[in-house]
Amino acid sequence: MNGITIGTLARSAGVGVETVRYYQRRGLLPESAGRKGAFRVYGDAELARLRSIRRAQTLGFSLDEIADLLALDHERDRENARALARSKIASVEERIRQLEDVRSALQELVDCCGHTEAPAPCPILRALGGEPRESESDSNPASTRPTLRKQPASTARAG
Repeated sequence: MNGITIGTLARSAGVGVETVRYYQRRGLLPESAGRKGAFRVYGDAELARLRSIRRAQTLGFSLDEIADLLALDHERDRENARALARSKIASVEERIRQLEDVRSALQELVDCCGHTEAPAPCPILRALGGEPRESESDSNPASTRPTLRKQPASTARAG
């Protein structure tokens, strides 16, 4: 597949032309040195690299992490590759824990809502609206409502 244009390269990898150009600006993908008339042309190596970038993104790696992976030597840097993959596994596991907390909080709200009768406010809408919980000393035990827990800012990650 040597001698293809940027449009064909992009379509073959399932991305847009602007994505290819962005990856080139980021240094993830080299700009083509070859030309066919007025057009730059690309080959199998660029297509393979572009597909590698996309696979790494599918596995959750950021573009900065992908740059680190692409800089590794395929034969000598196995330990570094494993370390990067282990780090990604740890961040995925942390994200799973966060999602499980969100699921638990939502389930508590749904359960509480199912046991709260009108005219009391909906516990889900109260929690989403940020209204304070009623005190534990309230005479109605069904009025104790769970609230959505906020995640610590230190665990938030940009993608």
